[in-house]
Amino acid sequence: MNISNTLAKELNLKVSQVETTINLIDEGNTIPFIARYRKEMTGSLDDEVLRNLFERLTYLRTLEARKEEVIRLIEEQGKLTDELKKEILAAQKLQKVEDLYRPYKQKRRTRATVAKEKGLEPLAEIMMKQEVIEGTIKELAKRFMSQELEVNTTEDAINGAKDIVAETIADDAKYRDRIRTINIRKSTIISKVAKEGEDSVFEMYYDYSEAVNKIANHRVLALNRGEKEKVLKVKLNSPNEEIINYLKKEIIFNTKAITYEALDEAIEDSYKRLVAPSVEREIRSDLTERAQEEAIKVFAKNTKPLFLTPPVKNSKVLAVDPSFRTGCKLAVIDGTGKLLDYATIYPNAPQHRVEESKKTMKKYIEKYDIDIITIGNGTASRETELIVAEMILEMDREVHYTIVSEAGASVYSASKLATEEYPDIDVSIRGAISIGRRLQDPLAELVKIDPKSIGVGQYQHDLNQAKLGESLKNVVEDCVNSVGVDLNTASPSLLHYVSGISAATAKNIVKYREEHGKFDNRKMLKEVKRLGDKVYEQCAGFLRISDGNNALDNTSVHPESYLVTSILLEKLGYGLDDVRDGKLRDIDEKIIEYKSVSKKEKVEKENTKRVKSLQDLASLGLENKKPEKTNTTAIKENVEAIAKELEIGVFTLRDIIEELKKPGRDPREEMPKPVFRSDVLKMEDLKLDMIMQGTVRNVVDFGAFVDVGVKQDGLVHISELGDKFIKNPMDVVSVGDEVTVRIIKLDIERGKISMSMKGLKKRN
Repeated sequence: MNISNTLAKELNLKVSQVETTINLIDEGNTIPFIARYRKEMTGSLDDEVLRNLFERLTYLRTLEARKEEVIRLIEEQGKLTDELKKEILAAQKLQKVEDLYRPYKQKRRTRATVAKEKGLEPLAEIMMKQEVIEGTIKELAKRFMSQELEVNTTEDAINGAKDIVAETIADDAKYRDRIRTINIRKSTIISKVAKEGEDSVFEMYYDYSEAVNKIANHRVLALNRGEKEKVLKVKLNSPNEEIINYLKKEIIFNTKAITYEALDEAIEDSYKRLVAPSVEREIRSDLTERAQEEAIKVFAKNTKPLFLTPPVKNSKVLAVDPSFRTGCKLAVIDGTGKLLDYATIYPNAPQHRVEESKKTMKKYIEKYDIDIITIGNGTASRETELIVAEMILEMDREVHYTIVSEAGASVYSASKLATEEYPDIDVSIRGAISIGRRLQDPLAELVKIDPKSIGVGQYQHDLNQAKLGESLKNVVEDCVNSVGVDLNTASPSLLHYVSGISAATAKNIVKYREEHGKFDNRKMLKEVKRLGDKVYEQCAGFLRISDGNNALDNTSVHPESYLVTSILLEKLGYGLDDVRDGKLRDIDEKIIEYKSVSKKEKVEKENTKRVKSLQDLASLGLENKKPEKTNTTAIKENVEAIAKELEIGVFTLRDIIEELKKPGRDPREEMPKPVFRSDVLKMEDLKLDMIMQGTVRNVVDFGAFVDVGVKQDGLVHISELGDKFIKNPMDVVSVGDEVTVRIIKLDIERGKISMSMKGLKKRN
């Protein structure tokens, strides 16, 4: 298999793009680095395409390695034929390779292997050949009786041979492939309640069936969980008769053979005892793998906007980690994220010390000039929110509150990292600190938590944890590198996600900073222990120094492009101080006006020709009018000309120009902002057909959950997300989106809200 050609075809790319990208990966370059700084080489492939390419590259290389291994193993047995080798090499999937290897794979002792040990393989071969038409099968079987081998009767011999035939059929790759295909096309997956009277979230699956080729991914995961919790019994309902008839038609060609009945029985036994259970496991496994892959993608897509939530910078925050019996934990955080004060209040049941709690919060608000109150969305969140809203109405000053996801806060609180950050602070208070900091800089705080614990997506605990962890790690890595990291303030947790930086290197960077003071320029990174040239190349462009001695260190311009950037600035009449002072917003105008030397000569020649042409046309009474170029066209043409003059790639030059316009910019500024409130709604306040504004908190296969400020998030089912047919909810909404919804169904007793977005528009 030519892997480059295969990838190019699958991903609709040029072979040269694929080959170059593979070389870059093999040289140890990270995906964020390739996506940002090697655009000329890849044709500007983005990080999503690059990760898909890397994933498929890994699979195909594993496939090729497995092919070589299987060929070697079969060859060692002396059973490799040219035809079999060709078939193995042509396989496009690992499943096909394993099917072809199955007959040669070393097995545990089976009924067939025992029968072979008893010398019954020749009788099985006679059965399969179907050539003997005279006498009886018992007479034939007598020849294979042996007291020494414990074949005491003709029935023993016949049954042993049938076992060998059954296993031979079960191991045939062609039959298994066909049976798998029939099952996928025609079987149904059915579930029954395992315990009558059991009331659970799996009620809809108590008597359920759906075609295997149509079942939705989230229903596969729901059935799996119900089965795991022993609430459901799940199995495949296959077209057994059709499959058995197919096998008989393929295998039996002589009904007059004396072995016909035994062969017929062996075929049925092969399917029912060996093939059907195995294929059912494979199909269930394939469905689960497909569902898990989709769920992991859902997690990844939900995680990205969550991590890119805009920071609320320089705000003084009173963070509240709500609870009932153990009290609400308060933490006062200044604009830099520093802990100033903390306490515990008991406004909720069973203590109900409401007025005392309000007094404590008011004291902190006045003393520390608090701007915003953040409330965690866990246990007692809405009860605490009511009290906070009442308190705000009692105050003369303007204060707002917002609800913050506290998913993973408890995990962080008890972590080694939290202990290192706050060794003298109680575990319970650390959770409140995390809740406050999540508002100030969500990205910097959320990287401290295992991505699986941040509370988006579905069925996270049922998924392949290694694949989920890797996928979410990639998303966080892309987010961190797209935003950039302040080298002088970043924690080891944040630095670890920067391109090329390992956990050990991240700690070394912080240690260097503690021992030598802040970094004045990116070059100082090379002084960090175990941070070599390759790591420097991969990470430097993603690290920012806001007040360093080189203005370019506060941009995503890579140090390898500093020289050409300086020449560009000089040609356009700027200096590095202009970059620092943000004076390059008119750079597009300078580019439009810019004329390279080679272009000047060309223009002079064109003008000479044009004058002659105009004179000729004027003598005929005609005018030569050409449409003026748009600014966009002029910029594009001049950028290409400048790139050629500077001997730099056009993609790289465009990125440099964009960075020079807004040095130190934060791409999160373009994302939906957190919603701040000063009053609270109760579920009882909702009415049918009420139009409300809400925030998307989670997106799943079947719709989106929207927070409209009451205790329970409402569900906008996929069928209610828009006026047109929607295949995937993520085509319409993302976590963090501000949306307009209409209440279409209320179940206050069960705490369920159904919403619709039909005829309504997103706010962003």
